[in-house]
Amino acid sequence: MSSTLWRPSTIGAILRAMKGTAHRLDLPGRAAPLVTSAPLSAPLAHLVDIIVTAGGRPIAVGGAIRDSLLGHTPKDVDVEVYGLPLEALEAALGAAGFAVHAVGRSFGVLKVDVVVATDDGDEREVIDVALPRIESKVGRGHKGFVVQSDPFMAFDTAAARRDFTINAIGVDLQTGEVLDPWGGVADLERGVLRHVSDAFDEDPLRVLRAAQFAARFALVVDDDTVERCRALQGELSTLAPERIGEELKKLLLKGVWPSMGLQVLRSVGVVEALFPELKALMGCPQEPEWHPEGDVWVHTLMVVDEAARQARVDGLSAREHLLTVLAALCHDFGKPATTELSDGRIRSRDHESQGEGPTRTFCARLGIATDDVEVVVGLVRDHLKPFMLWKERDTISDAAIRRLALRVPVPLLCRVATADHFGRTTPDALRRDDPAGPWLMQKARDLAVADTAPKPILQGRDLQACGLSPGKAFGVVLKDAFEAQLDGAFADHAGALTWLRTRIGGAT
Repeated sequence: MSSTLWRPSTIGAILRAMKGTAHRLDLPGRAAPLVTSAPLSAPLAHLVDIIVTAGGRPIAVGGAIRDSLLGHTPKDVDVEVYGLPLEALEAALGAAGFAVHAVGRSFGVLKVDVVVATDDGDEREVIDVALPRIESKVGRGHKGFVVQSDPFMAFDTAAARRDFTINAIGVDLQTGEVLDPWGGVADLERGVLRHVSDAFDEDPLRVLRAAQFAARFALVVDDDTVERCRALQGELSTLAPERIGEELKKLLLKGVWPSMGLQVLRSVGVVEALFPELKALMGCPQEPEWHPEGDVWVHTLMVVDEAARQARVDGLSAREHLLTVLAALCHDFGKPATTELSDGRIRSRDHESQGEGPTRTFCARLGIATDDVEVVVGLVRDHLKPFMLWKERDTISDAAIRRLALRVPVPLLCRVATADHFGRTTPDALRRDDPAGPWLMQKARDLAVADTAPKPILQGRDLQACGLSPGKAFGVVLKDAFEAQLDGAFADHAGALTWLRTRIGGAT
C-alpha cells in the first residue's frame, strides 16, 4: 500500500482531533471517553488505496462516523466515491481482483468483497461502495423516488439528501479531513436531532426514524424538525406495515432510552395516527398509592426504560431483548378497558388477561413473528404473577411454579415484573427494592425450570413397554402423568415408571 495515499490513522483518532469536540460529548447514560480507537480494517485500507489510485475520492459516510463520535466501534463503514464514474470504478475494483456484486447498480451501489493477506491469515470484508446520487420525488410514500447517481456532485450537496445532520458527516479516507457541512458534530454535542434540508419532507419514513434515533442516542428533536414530522402525518398511511414495524422494533431493541422515542412519536402525532393501543394509555388514571408517577402512559414510559436497562445489563440476545421491552410496552394494555373508580379507589381488575387482545393487535401491526407474539402475550397475562406468588410464598406449591414455567419463560417474566415495579415512584421502587423477582428466579432454579419449561418424563414408549396399546386411553394416561409430574409425584424416570405401574394396577 502506498504510504502517500493512506495515513495509518483511525476514524476515532480523526474525530478526536476535531478541536476536542469528541471529548466534550456527554449524553445521558454514557461515560467518557466517548470515542472509539478501533483501527480501520486491512480490507478497507486496501480498498481505499485502489480507489485513490484510480482517481476517486473515497469518503466514509453515515452511521460509522456518528457511531465513532458516540464512542461505538462501527460495525460497517459505508464508502461514497467521488470523481469516478461507475464504469471506471467497477473496472478498477475488478482489476484489483475484488468480487463486485452490483446489488444496486442502477443507483450506483455496489457490494465489494475484499480479501487481504495479513500476518494472521486472510482478512475478508464485504464493503458497501456507492456513488453520490440525486433523488427526485415523483410520488407519495417512501418509495416514490427516481434515483440517479452523479459521481461529480459536491459532498455537501449529496449530504443534503440525508435525513439528519448526525448522519450527514463524512471523513475523507485518503486525507483524514472531516466533512461536516450541516453541523452534525455540533448537534451531537448539544444532544439535538435536526433534519438536514427540505429534502426531509419527501420521505415519511423519516418521521419514525426520528423517534428511533432519539431513543438510541438520547437526542431531543429540534422544534423545526418536529413541525416537519407533523406535516408528514398525511403520508404515514403510504408506508408499508413492515416498514413501520421495522422502525419501531429498532426503537425498542436498540433504544437506550425507549421512552424518548415514544415521546417523539406522541409529539409528532404518530401515536394517534398509527397506534391506538398506545393512545389509550394517555390519561388513563392509576391509584396514586400504587402509582404516584401519573397515568398509565407515564408509567409505561418508565417501565420500558427499566426493561431496556435490564436487557443491556444482562446481555440478552436480540430476540430476548426485544421480547422483554415489547412486553414491557404492552403490559398494561388492558387497563384502559378495565379501569374504574370503586370504593373511592382507582382499580383495574383483571387488566392482565384483558391486555391479551390489544397486545395481539399491536404485535400484528408490527409484524412480530407468531411464536414471539405468544411469548409476549404470556408475559402480559402473567406480569403480576411474580409479586402474587411472592406474597403467598409460605404456602405456594412447587406445582404453581412449574405450571407458570409452562406458560412463560421465567427469566423474561421476572425482568418484566421488575421493570413494572421499578417503573414507578413509590418509596420501595425508588429504593430499588424488589424481593419478588429474585425469589421467583431462585425457586425456578431449585425446580430446574429457570432455563426451560418442564417436559414430560413419561413417554408413549414407556406405556407400550408396560403392555398398553396406543389409543384414546393412551393420551389420557400421558396427560395425567404429566399433571402428576408437575404436582411433584415423581421427578425422574424411575419414579415415573413406579407411578405408571401403580396407575395401571389401580385401573385393572
